Amino acid sequence: MTLTSSKDTGRRDPGATGAPGAAGSSGAAGGKPPRGRTKPSGGTRGQGLVAHIFLLPWMIGMVGVTAGPLVASLVLAFTDYDLLSTPQFIGLDNFVRMAGDERFWAAVRVTLVYVLVSVPLQLGFALFLAVVLDKGLRGLSLYRSAFYLPSLLGGSVAIAILWRQIFGENGLVNHVLGWFGIELGSWLQDPSLALSTLVVLNVWTFGSPMVIFLAGLRQIPEELYEASMIDGAGRVRRFWSITIPLLTPIIFLNLILQMISAFQAFTQAHVVSGGSGGPLDSTLFYTLYIYQRGFVNFDMGYASAMAWVLLLVIAAATAANFIVSRRWVYYGDE
Repeated sequence: MTLTSSKDTGRRDPGATGAPGAAGSSGAAGGKPPRGRTKPSGGTRGQGLVAHIFLLPWMIGMVGVTAGPLVASLVLAFTDYDLLSTPQFIGLDNFVRMAGDERFWAAVRVTLVYVLVSVPLQLGFALFLAVVLDKGLRGLSLYRSAFYLPSLLGGSVAIAILWRQIFGENGLVNHVLGWFGIELGSWLQDPSLALSTLVVLNVWTFGSPMVIFLAGLRQIPEELYEASMIDGAGRVRRFWSITIPLLTPIIFLNLILQMISAFQAFTQAHVVSGGSGGPLDSTLFYTLYIYQRGFVNFDMGYASAMAWVLLLVIAAATAANFIVSRRWVYYGDE
């Protein structure tokens, strides 16, 4: 009777073997322990120690090469320091001096022209070649490597020396122009042409943005092009209505990277002009003028102040680009 009743009602004898009550009691008494933070084992601590050992060189470099000099330059920006004597605190005098420094404003003008002209030209040329290479050419990897090579060599001293020879009075450029009856002197000695040679050099280093553009083009769905072709859209229409909108995040990325790089350009102007920024300061980049003030005139306090102005300008330009990008950069999830 008891068994029948418990079967009918779905209940069991609390004292029966394997009863839920007994199982629950044993689970409460000897089951899983309450959750909480477990103490790390010796193996975990050992792995953490090994990780910190491998990160130690980077940490030392970060503090000694980046963070340390950055803080030191901020302090020196408010001092009069000639690299030999003890720095003397002068407050904001270095920043006030910039307002009346004609070469400072010449360097600002040259750098802004260089950034505003060379960066769009470089990105436009890189995008053009990326679109051409995206058509499935044979030996694509070979072309990609060959076009990327200038980006690796463009900032080197050797290429800057070669550029100086190419645009010299008897250089390759004037030799080719002579075939068409055009005779010019040394491009590097003409204030109206000297900066253009550096612009061409920067455009020539198109490989890095080109590879990034090429990767972005490979992410655009082919179905969109096929659908537009069915609707009768031509190549130009497909380019402006499909390729450009979907590639705007990549364009924005390349714009930021190349803009920052152009603001920091130094080697090309230093080698081509012999470190003077000539002729008539036409190639006096901002970074070159910082170098002249700090390591030629031994005015390290003023150079440090100029360096921090450059940092703030780059930060402001980057922030402005991010703000404006909301109006023209298209993301697929929007």
